[in-house]
This record gives sequence, C-alpha cells and structure tokens, in this order.
Amino acid sequence: MQPPAACQRPGDPPGGLGTACDPSCHTCGVTALVRATTPDLVLAAAAVGVLVVLAYFVGGRRDERSLRQRLVALAERLGADSIVSEPRRVEDALGHVERAADIAAETVADASSDAIRLRRALDTLPQAVVVTNERGEPVFRNARAIGLMGNRHGDALAAQAVDDLLAATAPGSSEERTLELYGPPRRTLVMRTQSIDNGQRALGMIAVIDDVSERRRLEEVRRDFVANVSHELKTPMGALGLLAETLLEETEPEISKRLADRIHTEAFRISRIIDDLLDLSRIESEESPPREPVLVNLVMAESAERVRSAAEQRGVEVKLEEPSPPVAVLGDRRQLTSAVYNLLENAVKFSYEGGVVHLSGSVEGTEVVIGVTDHGIGIPARDLERIFERFYRVDHGRSRSTGGTGLGLAIVRHVAQNHRGKVEVESREGEGTTFTLRLPLQGRADS
Repeated sequence: MQPPAACQRPGDPPGGLGTACDPSCHTCGVTALVRATTPDLVLAAAAVGVLVVLAYFVGGRRDERSLRQRLVALAERLGADSIVSEPRRVEDALGHVERAADIAAETVADASSDAIRLRRALDTLPQAVVVTNERGEPVFRNARAIGLMGNRHGDALAAQAVDDLLAATAPGSSEERTLELYGPPRRTLVMRTQSIDNGQRALGMIAVIDDVSERRRLEEVRRDFVANVSHELKTPMGALGLLAETLLEETEPEISKRLADRIHTEAFRISRIIDDLLDLSRIESEESPPREPVLVNLVMAESAERVRSAAEQRGVEVKLEEPSPPVAVLGDRRQLTSAVYNLLENAVKFSYEGGVVHLSGSVEGTEVVIGVTDHGIGIPARDLERIFERFYRVDHGRSRSTGGTGLGLAIVRHVAQNHRGKVEVESREGEGTTFTLRLPLQGRADS
C-alpha cells in the first residue's frame, strides 16, 4: 500500500508534494482511504452499469408501447377513425397521426374559409350585427355595427342601448326595443337580441340593429298623403254640393251666373288636383325615364309659352334668357317641361301684379342650370325645408285663392331626381324667390 500523499502547507511550492502530515490530518486520511478502495469501486460501477442497461432495455419496450397508445389516442382526438388493431411500431403510429393531422388541417382551412365567408356576408347586411361570447364580451361586429357605434353622441346612445339590451337578455330568451334618436338627423332604431346555445349550454348573444328611419318617414308621408288628398278633394266637392243646391233654388239670373262661375272654378280645381296627382304618380313610377337628347332651349320656350296666358291675366311679365349656344340634356322632354312649367307657374302666382319673372339658362362646368326668379312675397325661412313635400303650402289661403294644388314643387323634385340632378331654392320673405334646377350636361347642340 502506497503512503498517503502529503498535504499542501503554506510555503510549499504549488503542485508539489509538500511535507508529510501527521496521522491526525483528516485530508491525508481521506486520500488514503480513497486510494485503498478504488479497485472495489470500479467493480461496483460496472455492475450498476449492466443493471441500468438491462432496466433501460426492459423499460424502453414498455415506454414504446405506451407511446404507441398515446399516439393513437392523439390521432383519434384529431378526428381520425378508430383503428382495428394497435400499431406494432412507433413509425406506424406516427403515420396514423400524420394522416389525422392532414385531415385536421383541411378541416381547419375549411372552417376558416367558412368564417371569412360568413363575416363578408354579414358585412353586406344593411342591419348592424353584434355577437358576444358567454361572458357578454363582444367578439364580432359587422361593418354596419362599426359605423353605427361611432363617436357621435347619438351613436354612443345607440351603443349603450345595445349593451343594456344584451345584458337584459336571459339565456334562452329574446328581447326587442325601439330607440328614438332626435338628431339631427332624426333616426329610429329597432334592436333585437337573441341568446345563442348549442342545446346544452349558452354560447353567447346576438344583437341585430335595424335603422327603420326611412321606412317610418315613408309611412308618415303615405299617411299624410292620404289625409291631404282626402282633404283637398273633400273641400271643393263640398263646395260644389252647396253651390249646386243653392243654384237650384235661385231665381235671380245674376246670382245664378255667379254661382255657376263658382261651380266652374271648383270643378276646375278638382281637375287640376287629379291631373297633378296623375302626373306625380307617373313621374314617380318612371325612376329611369327613356333618355334621349333634349334641347334645353326648347323646354324653356315651351314652358314660358304655356304660362304666358296666366301671367298676362296677373299683369306679370315673363323674361326668357336661353343659353347660347343651345345645350342639351339626356332625359324625358315631357317631364322636364312639366318641372320648368311648375316653377314658372309658382313664380307667376306669388308675384305682385306688374312684377317680372326671369327664366334663365346657362352652363356651369358639367351642369345645365335653369333658374326661375321672381320678386314676389318670398318664402319664410322656417318653411324652406318643407316646400317640396306633397300638398305643403306656405300660405293655405293664398294658395287656394290662386288655384294651387300643393303638388307642383313635389313634381319638380321628382323630375330632378329622375334626371340625376337637383333643385335648390333661395328666398327672402318680402323680396322674392329663386329656384335653380341643375341637370347633367349632355353636350352642346352645335358640337
């Protein structure tokens, strides 16, 4: 047995053997013990290595079977069909998983395409759609909903109302609420919510917000129209009945003549209302009238000639300024003549005796501009937004005394819309009014 190696002492050269220590030194004792037992430890380590190899070999085969089973279970979770017999090799199980992964990838791709298609379809709806999860958190808004719930005050009210209605909707139920926003512009929103589930548990909520403002407006216009027509026809019909009854009992020729004149006037008024109603109905039904080049100069001249008799009776002069050189628009000549005539007729009726009405035509950029200006009683500012409504009259008494039906400006507006143009009005009460009809230019007649 070799003597123990000496300890390093202070002052000994590094790596040197140093000076031998006394037997009581622990370092020297441990070193000696290790050297003495080294051959035994080598034999023990070899035995342990053999045991580890055997354990690894046996355990590895068990782990391989467990791995195959787990791979088969994973493939089934991915949607693969169950297999009849368990794979014998890990490679076979991996192949089964790969096939299941391919099927799952195709399924995910199809689902993604369906989701995109559904989103695009919902974006095309005129209604706003909001979908929430089971916690009430919004997970989807279509384009209309994003636009509806903007930063304006009315939009913030709508968004809050939708949130409140979603919160009030119990699982398995639905709710509906109407919200009036007074604007401007005034809007009416109908909100409906419905819970979503899969038959076992709640999945969330869906809210559909429908802007029915235009529908409500049309319903009001329809009701007003029926009421106005009934009133407009009832008044002269009642007058006709009374006049006819009085005429039957009248013996004085002079009074009878006056009564007959009144009957003729009321009958003519009824005829005018019916004619204007038929014209308005025809123009509204012809949203896209036959389009052909129409010379604006001829439309203006024909309209001025038709109104000249009424103007002479009131002592009103009609001055015509045609565009030079002549210009044309694409449209329906009868509709355009009706529009210009109605503007001229209104100007003559509401001008003072001895007044002047100007009818002018010009070209501004890509538009033909037809202007009708009078220096009559004018229109109050509060009535300017409503004068194009059917049967609307600024002064009911004066309109009836002049034979107006309240439909002329409604006809003008529809003709402008049918020809992709617009009609504008400027007026000062007591000074006069200017109506401007703007139509797309078709081209100059001499070009």
